[in-house]
Amino acid sequence: MSRGRRRLTKALVVLGSVLAFLSVFAIWIERQALNTSDWVTTSDKLLQNETVRKAVGNFLVDQLYENVNVNQELKSLLPGETKQLSGPISGGLRQVAGSGADQLLQSSTAQELWEDANRSAHEQLVSVLEDKGDAVSTSEGNVSLNLGSLVTNLANQVGFGADLAEKLPPDAGQIEILRSDQLKTAQNIAVAIKGLALLLSILTFAAFGLAIYLSRDQRWVTILFCGIGLIAAGFAVIVARHIAGGIVVDQLVVDESAKPAGEATWSIATSLMTSIATTVIVVGALFSVAGWLGSPTGSAKASRKAMAPILSDYAPFVYTGLALIVCFYFLSAPTQGLRSFVTTLIVAGMAAFGIHELRKQTAGEYPDAHFHEAFGRTKDRVVDAVKGANIGEHASKLRLPEMRKSDGGEGAASEAPTATTPGNDEDARLARLERIGDLHKKGVLTDDEFAAEKSRVLGSDTSAS
Repeated sequence: MSRGRRRLTKALVVLGSVLAFLSVFAIWIERQALNTSDWVTTSDKLLQNETVRKAVGNFLVDQLYENVNVNQELKSLLPGETKQLSGPISGGLRQVAGSGADQLLQSSTAQELWEDANRSAHEQLVSVLEDKGDAVSTSEGNVSLNLGSLVTNLANQVGFGADLAEKLPPDAGQIEILRSDQLKTAQNIAVAIKGLALLLSILTFAAFGLAIYLSRDQRWVTILFCGIGLIAAGFAVIVARHIAGGIVVDQLVVDESAKPAGEATWSIATSLMTSIATTVIVVGALFSVAGWLGSPTGSAKASRKAMAPILSDYAPFVYTGLALIVCFYFLSAPTQGLRSFVTTLIVAGMAAFGIHELRKQTAGEYPDAHFHEAFGRTKDRVVDAVKGANIGEHASKLRLPEMRKSDGGEGAASEAPTATTPGNDEDARLARLERIGDLHKKGVLTDDEFAAEKSRVLGSDTSAS
């Protein structure tokens, strides 16, 4: 490549990596802010966290005592002079309500109410942001999370009674999510984010695709660096999430006692961001593997040689397997609309193109590679290995008496009388010659091995004489 083409290729890889970094944040905001199912799943995780659950419980108790004069209500219920005890009793009930709120929020009933409240609030929020409903307008009304039913349940559980719970005002337990004067701005941001997530995803792969196309004979290097760029982008998102968490919690949570709950909330709410970043890292790893497979390194050549018969004879099965994997991923992943569908198609197309190029490369390097020949060679190697092991075993058995003689052990002592007896020694040599002759006829011993064993036996005869 020319110097200008190389520089353009490098610039496109860097640009694609930066776009991948930004697209993770855009996708996270789109899914977390505009997808009700993802939001409800996150809210369930929030309530299961002990720190967050304790903070929600304290909020419910505060709402109960702020909206109902518990001290006055107790005075009206206590007889005679015991009315003076309404203050201490009210304080004691507040402590009881704090522990009771945590138990309440762990119950299945409270968790269903929490989920319903979050689902209703988020559906209302999405309806407003997408300008699909009339429940809230940009001129009046707010979007709120209504936890009034949980406050009422807490009052009943602590023992305040239904009468006291009924005195709670309608706005008790309301958490404001969005004010009416903020709705117009929020609508514009929602439209921009929704389109930006799709645009950034497409531009990321477009930059990488153009860089790979311009690389010509050095495409494996570009693919490798595209993978490294995606991996770097994924890890950069994880680091940025950690840094941003401290800044966001410090800016939004003023009360120091509430900061642990704020940190837990940020960690849970951004867990989806980590999941998206992990997906980017995995895709980057696949790019890196693809780049290595196309490289001229020895390990890559050995891998291509091993894969060549399959790519040559079973290409339709390879493409079918790829299609099944992509379909499984798209069907099993949460539905995210057009962006997810387009991204999946782009990744599948690049994978199919990579397999096509790998087939061309292996066909040029190993044109005669076929699966049945590779299987036959493997079978021959296994048979030769087993045959060689049997030959070595038989040869060891033939040499065992001589090894015992050289060691001077019991074998040598037992054979000493026969060595001094010419008749017995001659019979033993003839028996050994017949044995190796039989092994040679059966193919266990080769011609060279048979000649060597025969010379060894006859040599012992000469030395004995």
